[in-house]
Amino acid sequence: MNVRFGYGSPADVRAVPEIVRLAEQADRDGLDLFSLSDHPYLPNLLDAYATLAFVLGRTTRISALANVTNLPLRPAPVLARTASSLTAVSNGRFVLGLGAGGAWDKIETMGVQLVRPGQAVEAFEQAMILVRQLSGGGPAVTDPYYGVTALASSQVAAPPIWTGSNGPKSLAATGRQADGWIPGHAADWLSEPYRQARPIIDEAALSVGRKPSDIATIYNFPGRITAQPLDRVRDGDGRWIGGSPAQWVEELTSAVLDHNAAGFILFPNGPDSFETTLNRWSQEVVPAIRAAIG
Repeated sequence: MNVRFGYGSPADVRAVPEIVRLAEQADRDGLDLFSLSDHPYLPNLLDAYATLAFVLGRTTRISALANVTNLPLRPAPVLARTASSLTAVSNGRFVLGLGAGGAWDKIETMGVQLVRPGQAVEAFEQAMILVRQLSGGGPAVTDPYYGVTALASSQVAAPPIWTGSNGPKSLAATGRQADGWIPGHAADWLSEPYRQARPIIDEAALSVGRKPSDIATIYNFPGRITAQPLDRVRDGDGRWIGGSPAQWVEELTSAVLDHNAAGFILFPNGPDSFETTLNRWSQEVVPAIRAAIG
């Protein structure tokens, strides 16, 4: 059972030594995923792709992804080449996280023209197709949507593509094209947003001859990991709060065995330091879940 465990890294330009040190520790502890947000318009955040490349160069096991790539700011043909390069230099430890684009008021400040939501989803789906066409040594690619003409394909295999889809059209594109889905707004397997969204993915997958199980669900999962058990692990709206390592193990083991969860990316919160929570995650919670799911 290939369940993947990772974390969402800080991205502050003033915290580079800590970011690198924590990534190296997570790699030694056996975590599967290092993820970083992609907001190039924010001046005090590290560029996601520059940072992913650096972290992959400093580690040996952990994979890396932008959670998720801001496609309007990273043209798909160039992104395909970037994906091939990161896959090659990391020996396959790159995952392409992809989104149609949000925060358009900020995206426009970087010179990108606002497009209709339908156009953004078309570009999103075509980008997934193009990345795969430009990977794996296939024939030269001509793509009228992106204006690509007789562009040679890389010999490097395409990376897995995980999307951060929310709307019905982008969810359907995920079902047709993606390998994984990261539910938005920290929705989990017990939440109404998840119950409404996942059937759209599954139906779209079936419509093109894919199996719903071809699209794994990987959760962005915020929460506290406390030294002592909490009286309740979810709030009044049913949203996960956190708890002791044993409470996390019980919750996430059930998510895997009863709800087909394929991965969890922890976003530590609460009064404890980021490092304390991350260490509890990698050294206590994750090994116990792996043992429980066999």
